[in-house]
Amino acid sequence: MHLTKGLVLASSADPLAELKACYPDEVGLDVPLSTLGRWRIGGPADAIVTPRSAGSLADIVTFVRARGVRHVIVGDGSNILFDDAGFRGAVIRIGRAVGGFAADADGHVRAGAGLWVPGFVRRLIDRGLTGAVHAIGIPGTLGGLVVMNGGSQRRGIGEHVTAVNVLTAEGEIARLDRDALAFAYRSSRLQENGAVVLSAEFRFEQSNSAALRREAIEILASRRAKFPKVRANCGSVFVSDPKLYALIGPPGMAIERAGLKGLARGDARISPEHANFIVNTGQARSADVLALIAEARTRVHALTGVAMEAEVRHLDPYGRFQPAHMVAPAHFQEMHDDGQSAAIA
Repeated sequence: MHLTKGLVLASSADPLAELKACYPDEVGLDVPLSTLGRWRIGGPADAIVTPRSAGSLADIVTFVRARGVRHVIVGDGSNILFDDAGFRGAVIRIGRAVGGFAADADGHVRAGAGLWVPGFVRRLIDRGLTGAVHAIGIPGTLGGLVVMNGGSQRRGIGEHVTAVNVLTAEGEIARLDRDALAFAYRSSRLQENGAVVLSAEFRFEQSNSAALRREAIEILASRRAKFPKVRANCGSVFVSDPKLYALIGPPGMAIERAGLKGLARGDARISPEHANFIVNTGQARSADVLALIAEARTRVHALTGVAMEAEVRHLDPYGRFQPAHMVAPAHFQEMHDDGQSAAIA
């Protein structure tokens, strides 16, 4: 079977070299993952691939799957902690080229997975469509937002999704309707079925553009006032838990009440501005971040009896994506043994 640009599904000595030869402007070999994620953390990946169209994305994914190349598919990596050891395989990044936006007069919208979320929300606002303003300040791509049912103010984009167009694990392009997606708080079935989101369809209600614009400005002003100024962070680390919220409030408040605001490990620090953020102040390692996650989770559990769960996902060198709190405990004792942690007032 032949794909575009001469990719062949027969075996060859180095499939990543073949991929590079066919897509020289879309494939980088031995690239630091610190250039991808918003934390600016991570060792080298064997390859980072940024397809320039939905067609090349489908071809590349089909090729690596057929050839048994270890691979993961990401957006902007805004909620991913890449490992210090890097990744042995291809990281396929769905970027702006896999974008596109169309809306009709009835509030039906179709948008590409690579569209930048704040840009997506602004286009809705310009058309007077309400329901996604809560996501105006969320960094990342639309595909990732849909997969995670992301949002803010305890809202999720899944409220307005009517269907998602995907490349299935079997290499077929399919349209999944809302009932097949099982949206829940910060989750969807898309996290489990191996499908690659190509685009999503939505239904929004009509409203007043000027009022929506004012709401967006207020949300952005609030985020600027309370969130860290350091750009090297992934946003909220822990998911809000109703039990925790009833006892103390959101995760940031609980971490602060546990006395951890400003705690540092290496160049990673629990932000003095908002304790549900961990910032990279220089050359932080994934191990530093995981140690702080373990510390925060342990101390908040001791204080409240609630075990916080991480919104952040850790990618290990062999393709295992796990919520960061599941891999963090291995770094907890080390943090206390080596004396590198420090509480900062």
